Amino acid sequence: MTEFPAELALPVPADDAAHLLIVDDDQRIRVLLRRYMAQQGYRVTLAADAEEADACLKRFSFDLIILDVMMPGQNGFDFAAKLRADATDLAQVPILMLTARTETDDRIHGFENGVDDVLGKPFEPRELSLRVASILRRAKPHPIATQVSHVRFGGFGFDLGRGELRRGDELIRLTEREREMLRLLAENAGETVTREALAGPGGAGNERTVDVQVNRLRRKIERDPANPLHLQTVRGSGYRLLLDG
Repeated sequence: MTEFPAELALPVPADDAAHLLIVDDDQRIRVLLRRYMAQQGYRVTLAADAEEADACLKRFSFDLIILDVMMPGQNGFDFAAKLRADATDLAQVPILMLTARTETDDRIHGFENGVDDVLGKPFEPRELSLRVASILRRAKPHPIATQVSHVRFGGFGFDLGRGELRRGDELIRLTEREREMLRLLAENAGETVTREALAGPGGAGNERTVDVQVNRLRRKIERDPANPLHLQTVRGSGYRLLLDG
């Protein structure tokens, strides 16, 4: 990891500062990340493993989790999967995963378990800060610049402003990446959206990881994900969302 700025007294965060949970078993990395992210204006809480992270999540609300993969006990992949399966609002908290395992399959495994972005170690602190800011930006409700604020497809309704997907009265849980991808597809309903556009501003993954995220989304909105009726592949280009007539 690139050296962090020299140690300074931690600033007092603003009342409306985003609250980050940093989960890493390496004490040096935890302390350095807290120092750097606090200097960027964030409120920061630390956890050494999944057990400590669970305790923090019961006590505080967080805007984003920075999660290491290799930890004693439950690893980051399993922790992310468990969080995404939670029946409460915890399932919605964005996750940025840190990993020294930089193979494509490992990044894909992270996305399959519901993380919103993956950053390989070693990394530049500035890149981490930019990725965090990008995820938090996507997590905020988007103002709607067009007349379309709500779309329907296959028994589902998607509110573009709130980023809420519902089947009848049931709220369907989406990760922030899934929400942003579905919003982009809905804003361009019927038109092809390229994989590059779906990857997002930070390039949250290559073509394979975008495909993995689309497949996760299909499992939530398609009756038969292997034969999708609404979220269709445009071979060689990207994807398109077909709405109800």
